[in-house]
Amino acid sequence: MNRRLFWIFALSSAVYFTQGIEGLPSQSLFYYLKETLHFSPEKIMVINSILISAWLVKPVIGYIIDNSFSKKLWIFFSVALDIITVLFIGLLNLPIFMLIILLLWNSTNSAFRDVSADGIMCVEGKIHQATGRIQSIQWISISISGLIIGIGGGIIAQKWDYRIGYLCLIPIYILVAIIASFYKETATLNNNANTKNSLLRHLKELLMDKNLLVVALFIFLYKYSPSFGTPLFFIQRDVFKWGKIWIGFLGTIGTVFEICGALLYYKFSTKIKIRKWLFFSVFLGAITTLSYLYYTPVTAVIYNVLYSFIGMFIFLMVMDFMARNTTKGFEATSFALLCSVSNLSLTASNLSGAFLLSKIGLKWLIVLSAFTSFLCLPLIKKLRET
Repeated sequence: MNRRLFWIFALSSAVYFTQGIEGLPSQSLFYYLKETLHFSPEKIMVINSILISAWLVKPVIGYIIDNSFSKKLWIFFSVALDIITVLFIGLLNLPIFMLIILLLWNSTNSAFRDVSADGIMCVEGKIHQATGRIQSIQWISISISGLIIGIGGGIIAQKWDYRIGYLCLIPIYILVAIIASFYKETATLNNNANTKNSLLRHLKELLMDKNLLVVALFIFLYKYSPSFGTPLFFIQRDVFKWGKIWIGFLGTIGTVFEICGALLYYKFSTKIKIRKWLFFSVFLGAITTLSYLYYTPVTAVIYNVLYSFIGMFIFLMVMDFMARNTTKGFEATSFALLCSVSNLSLTASNLSGAFLLSKIGLKWLIVLSAFTSFLCLPLIKKLRET
């Protein structure tokens, strides 16, 4: 591995580790919403949708990053703003409205870091034919942070509250800034920074890329299915009577198998035919979704282990597919556009799941979610093998 590629791996790993570790307060925040404020599953799902809304405008973020300053500088900006944000969250007892606003701001900063790192990954990854490997390293890093979240998040939830979790993020933000300072960015990685294109013209050029549009529509349909994850969390607490630390430990076990899935994809990313594997993954996704119709304390553990391994491999395959199909010269913006479509699909999944849960119940919501998996099938034959 050459020196430049090493620092791309290092910076990408640091950014993604941070993105993952930002979930450290999430378990205690969930308990605060559920057990202190007594919010319903539907209300919590809507709040979660609000908090990720910044990720829906990633193409705009990509345009800003491509056309002003540098990707490295944007990483510094986001880290500095995040430190200020978590200080407010951690030191003040905020009303729910202000808390949501600051959490949304925190999410926005994270989105800027993510787009900056992904822009570097797309450009350098295609040069070195290493998009899959760089992303594998990125998601191994985010999974390692998940190991910490699984145990640490449970302990924080048991002994303290979400505010302590946010204060614990400050050293991580500082560490990212230190690693970023060693990365030497060149002008070729930000080759659109001096253009005078407007945002509309920038996006118009992307929207004229027919392959990118087909990929975007496929990603939306591939990712969309009415969500039922939050109701399962309620079952774990209220029906299974699982403790907070056990739930955190179970998450840690799942993360270990996610890392195994990422390592497997790292090994085979340059050898698999992605379009063929995407086809089979649609059917696998429908089967795994239907399996949740039988949800017991034993199957919950089995599903967590097995689906964490399979899910990470498939997830990286989709992300690699997206990176390979970015538009040349607009890598940061086009990859951000595809990620934004993916996030829009997940938001639609959350909102539709929240709406349908009270209408049709959990059982039929799972069945409907499984059948929506097949919506993307007609588009697979239109995808370009990369």
